[in-house]
Amino acid sequence: MAQGFNVPGVVEPFGIFSSAAWQPEGRVLHISGHVSQDAAGRTVGKGDMAAQTRQVLENIRDVLTSVGGNMADITKVTVFVTDVAEIAEIHTVRSEFFSKPYPASTLVQVAQLIDPDWLIEIEAVAVIPIDRIKDSANK
Repeated sequence: MAQGFNVPGVVEPFGIFSSAAWQPEGRVLHISGHVSQDAAGRTVGKGDMAAQTRQVLENIRDVLTSVGGNMADITKVTVFVTDVAEIAEIHTVRSEFFSKPYPASTLVQVAQLIDPDWLIEIEAVAVIPIDRIKDSANK
């Protein structure tokens, strides 16, 4: 599990993230940016930031599960959104997937993602303990 923490004297994060997170021992997994698409490539939750955030985090969770990981193994996420005003909805959904200590996080507003129907994209870095790793590279 990532060892997220906040530092006295530095403003405490307002949402579902920590100021920093130590990388635990294990194998590092870099998860590409995921958007709100189901397994068939259909956009899920058009116009709904909460639904899209949930689908993105489910996709990331499924990638982690395939290699023996889980959401607690995430040390850092980078979140790209088309409207930062919807941050409260994003954090409400994030609270369904993350528990303390939260991973480190960066949020960036962008003009548009590749498909204009996509409202959010999230990439992640996770560290999977060696004893839980499943090799999915050969599937």
